[in-house]
Amino acid sequence: MPKGLKETSSLIQISSLVVEGAANTFTQAEVDLQLNPLDNEVFICYAIDVNAGAPDLNANLSSATFASVSTTSRTTVGSIANSNVLGIGQHSIKNDGVSAVAFSEFAPETPTGMGLDYIGIIATNNFFIQLLGVNNLVAKDCEVRMYGVRARADASIYAALVQSEVLSS
Repeated sequence: MPKGLKETSSLIQISSLVVEGAANTFTQAEVDLQLNPLDNEVFICYAIDVNAGAPDLNANLSSATFASVSTTSRTTVGSIANSNVLGIGQHSIKNDGVSAVAFSEFAPETPTGMGLDYIGIIATNNFFIQLLGVNNLVAKDCEVRMYGVRARADASIYAALVQSEVLSS
């Protein structure tokens, strides 16, 4: 537990789903955490499962499905290089017209033994899931499950967390 925060719940799971509006169209979903800002309530994220749909094997084209989970709204799918992104999931099929090979990438890949207690703190009332398919024949989806606890922060820590989160967008 980070210093200055006090758990107010046991471990909870929050699950959500986003579906592309049409094949190969950037789509974002907002997930409400129902935090109480009057009590300086935050969500401490311990783990995320990001399950992006498999891309389609498409004749002579490479295809992919990209997904990210972020603390603020985005206009693109993020990567772990973005400070507001908590996790990503990517599937791709590299196709040269002769052969095709599938790849998958997921983050966070939490290092063991590194003393990492959590992967992020969400101080605003929501988080976001972004999804984009590339060269797919049908719309794709992404399922997300986030594990964490609710916590209460003192006023100065809460203000700093909110400001940091908003400025990271």
